[in-house]
Amino acid sequence: MDIIYTTLALPLITRDPVFGKALSAEEQSILRKIKDRRSLGRRTMPRFLSAPAFGLSTLLLLSMLKGQTASTNAADPASAAERGVTLASKGRCREALPILKRSTSHLADKQLKYRALMSTARCAMSLDQTEPAVEALLVLNREFPHDPDVLYSSTHFYSELASRAAQDLAATAPTSHQAGQLEAEAFESQGNWDKAIAEYKKILDQEPKLHGIHYRLGRIYLSKTPAEADNAKAEFEAELKVDPDDAPAEFLLGEIARQGGDWDTAIAHFSRASKIDEGFQEAYLALGMSLNAAGKFSDAISPLQSYVKMQPADPAGHYQLATAYARTGRKQEAEREMTVQREAMTKKPQDAQTQR
Repeated sequence: MDIIYTTLALPLITRDPVFGKALSAEEQSILRKIKDRRSLGRRTMPRFLSAPAFGLSTLLLLSMLKGQTASTNAADPASAAERGVTLASKGRCREALPILKRSTSHLADKQLKYRALMSTARCAMSLDQTEPAVEALLVLNREFPHDPDVLYSSTHFYSELASRAAQDLAATAPTSHQAGQLEAEAFESQGNWDKAIAEYKKILDQEPKLHGIHYRLGRIYLSKTPAEADNAKAEFEAELKVDPDDAPAEFLLGEIARQGGDWDTAIAHFSRASKIDEGFQEAYLALGMSLNAAGKFSDAISPLQSYVKMQPADPAGHYQLATAYARTGRKQEAEREMTVQREAMTKKPQDAQTQR
């Protein structure tokens, strides 16, 4: 049997012809567009379809068109991100954040990605959602590393996260040594040495073998005016009893000895520090300087060579190495190092100015 098709003139439909259910505004809008554009043209609807069949076909058509609309939106991260940014700007972060989290990683437009990431970080912070905030900041710092707003926001947000974590620690474990250490560090950062010392000693009363506390006490004694070198030395030695592989404690014992002109003791401590931590750059320089000062120029060459490889822009390393070369008769190499040292001295003020 031949089927005859005809153009269907759609009235304004507000209810489902089969079930009598009210159509949503979106469904009415789709049907209105179909009517206006006569998009069900001559080869779409068979004349013999009954009202129930038409109702079912209407539902299928609406479902299909709504599905296409959703797919289009899902496939367009730029539009979704713009909507998320707009919502965030209006303070609607609970709606904005899920949209931004889904769409931002798929954006090709750098400026839109920047705005979306900044909105993500701000919204996540306002909703106390640490993970998306940190993820957004990491991407911002990777993709926009020198942007002033990114650096400012990172400083502000990370500070806020640290403050929240500290408050949480104080609320949940107020008597823990970690809470006490935070308190001591706060006094230390304020230069309130006596209160910091008192807090660190309280921690040692609780945990006498806790790593790092004697080291911090020793550093405070060196920071006081005048420095209390004997007290500092005792604390660093106590730290090494807790942890024999504490390179910073070895290094500062070496510094105390170096400043007192005790070269052999300084050399022993700096040598141990550089062996414990092979990436400890300052230990190599201090070892080379102490060996030069002790007149052991041939021994100074190796640690100083290591240092200038690690820090080629530091004039001090090249000067000390030039001295060691000159005193061991290697004049050509000494002249080369002095040339490099002068060039480094010339560049250093320019670099500092550029950084400002």
